[in-house]
Amino acid sequence: MDMINDVKQFNRNGLAEWITQRVTSVVITAYVFFVTYYLLAHPDISYTQWRDLNSLLSMKVLNILTITSIAVHSIIGLWGVITDYITVRLLGPKAKLLNVFFQLGMIIITLIYFVWAITIVWSV
Repeated sequence: MDMINDVKQFNRNGLAEWITQRVTSVVITAYVFFVTYYLLAHPDISYTQWRDLNSLLSMKVLNILTITSIAVHSIIGLWGVITDYITVRLLGPKAKLLNVFFQLGMIIITLIYFVWAITIVWSV
């Protein structure tokens, strides 16, 4: 019964991350389908049409939602890989230092990407 209560309360057992990663993948997939559909529907699209599409508030919101989804999705995925493969059992005592180094590096790179992407979206 305790396990059921843990699952219902999202007590850091991985369920919240799993659900978040699935939701972000749906957002990313929807964005890819929309952009693909738009490009197929307008085969001779010009820069002006593309700029006009991306200057709409709804498209800016979709772009930011997708950028945020990519950032969150990649952080969760890389965290899973880092914690699964950089372990004391596999690499010895240096694993903890490597684990912290890679996780901080991953967060810093993701934040830089996020700020850069948001700057580009809002400059259109």
